[in-house]
Amino acid sequence: MTEGLSMLAALAALFWLAIVVLPWQPWRNREVLEAEAGEGDADLSDITVVIPARNEAEVIATTLGALAAQGRRLKVVVVDDASSDDTAAVARQVQGLDLRVMQSQPLPPGWSGKLWALEQACGSVATPLTLLLDADIRLEPGMLPTLRRKMRSEGVHFVSLMATLRMDGVWEKLLMPAFVYFFKFLYPFALSNSRFKGVAAAAGGCIMLETRLLKDIGGFGVIREALIDDCSLARTVKGAGNRTWIGLSRSVVSLRSYDRLSEIWDMVARTAYTQLRYSVVLLLLCTAFMFVLFWLPPLGLLAGGATAKVSFLAYGLMALLYWPTLAFYGRSPWWAWAMPFIAALYMAMTWTSAIRYWRGVRSRWKGRVYE
Repeated sequence: MTEGLSMLAALAALFWLAIVVLPWQPWRNREVLEAEAGEGDADLSDITVVIPARNEAEVIATTLGALAAQGRRLKVVVVDDASSDDTAAVARQVQGLDLRVMQSQPLPPGWSGKLWALEQACGSVATPLTLLLDADIRLEPGMLPTLRRKMRSEGVHFVSLMATLRMDGVWEKLLMPAFVYFFKFLYPFALSNSRFKGVAAAAGGCIMLETRLLKDIGGFGVIREALIDDCSLARTVKGAGNRTWIGLSRSVVSLRSYDRLSEIWDMVARTAYTQLRYSVVLLLLCTAFMFVLFWLPPLGLLAGGATAKVSFLAYGLMALLYWPTLAFYGRSPWWAWAMPFIAALYMAMTWTSAIRYWRGVRSRWKGRVYE
């Protein structure tokens, strides 16, 4: 028993050492884009912002107000996706924008709500650039000109920024930095930003792309059933020979609050099993991998002797590689020592996602159930 534990502890340490030396270094924060100041009077007539909005009355005015501060002549289309609140009315009250609010048509079979809303709006976009923006995303002044400059200067056709999630409550502080951390392990930014077509990633809250791309790929209909629509869109665009780029930003801020653990749980469980392609084998392999990588090191500390020493090395590397993410978001490094508990919660959310799927619910979000 002790010998087996020692071997597993050594395996965990080797895994973490391998992650340290991976060429694409998913734990680092090299891909970052922040808003540049002094762009408040920029001409943005070549950009149309498309915002799908379903029951977003609490945040839509803040989102649109931030867009009004980006520059002049910006076009904005808000698609009211069958909201039961005052989303459309609140949006129409915002001044300083060339704003159009359109009502979404009934959701056809086989479409997700967000993609259907985007499909209806993007078909009429006439500007060279389109920004796909979630209704709960606030952009700091200068972000739109900065995104446009990034595309032009580097010859990129599709740029996405992962929003800074709210980290006020205890559960948000515990779990939200790890959400970004795990996403970067699943989709290493360095690989996604390279010409290697095997990895493509995007964060759906903020995507700027050349409008022509949507016509080239056949519109959102080609990914209409995708629940992880952002990465599916990036993969389709990149697969067609275009360059994509994804990075972090503190200038793109999510207004969405997750005060209760159950809210974060549902957010993750919505697509976690989808990430594993609805495969029981991948689910079991993922669980075993998480056990060795995250849970075995603290357990090995209790064994004493050489096992404890190797486990301490693995635990230390685990915490050390999480620290850059915490530092980026201004969180205390002490949160890194909670990573085994954090990983256990995320794994439990993944199992919840699988159980819901086995019960006939592929995804559940904002009052819609996708079977």
